[in-house]
Amino acid sequence: MRKIAVVFPGVGYTKDRPLLYYSGKIAKSYGYELVYPDFTGLQWSKEELKDHSRLVELLKEGLTRTEAALSDYDITSEDNILFLSKSIGTVVATAYARKKGIVVKQILFTPLEYISNFIEKGNGLVFYGDHDPYAKPDDIIRIGRTYQLEMHCIKGANHSLEAGDVLHNIDELKKVMQRVDEEIKAVSDKNSENQSERKLPNLSISDNSETKHCVDNMACDMHGYKI
Repeated sequence: MRKIAVVFPGVGYTKDRPLLYYSGKIAKSYGYELVYPDFTGLQWSKEELKDHSRLVELLKEGLTRTEAALSDYDITSEDNILFLSKSIGTVVATAYARKKGIVVKQILFTPLEYISNFIEKGNGLVFYGDHDPYAKPDDIIRIGRTYQLEMHCIKGANHSLEAGDVLHNIDELKKVMQRVDEEIKAVSDKNSENQSERKLPNLSISDNSETKHCVDNMACDMHGYKI
């Protein structure tokens, strides 16, 4: 059985930075093949997060690049899939899973609130900082409770899950990766038959006009619909 771990970077937070580098290493140690959508060249800022039309553009481009990275895989027929994501990548990861109608374990580092439009209930491991300028902790906590996600708060941490003191950051990173290791091991050992039984109906953004309309109009308050 093939195991696939897709690593969704942030914009500026690449696959070679600590959270994604080490979680990817852990996944590889359990036999996962790593796939990296390339978000090079994508640009966004805190101010642009308030511009829903810009956010829609970023999401659509991220989905397009994810499709390209996974073009050699029949992702809907794979039994053991893992998504590791950071920041804007958390939105792309959850939207891609929803678009494809697949159930995958989502490990999300510093997610943005817009995951609430796509995340599957009870299927996420979240790490966030309570001093993150890009995602209000109260919003992330609310999403975690609403969708029954496992939540881990790093006190004083920013959008990189760092809090200033280098040695403290290393200690916190170790704790995060210990929990990530436990989760990936559990997912790796999961019976593939049980996982395939939980697949959702396929919803195609490109082919389904109603769904495409929703994505194209994400600005109509992204909290107001789900695809």
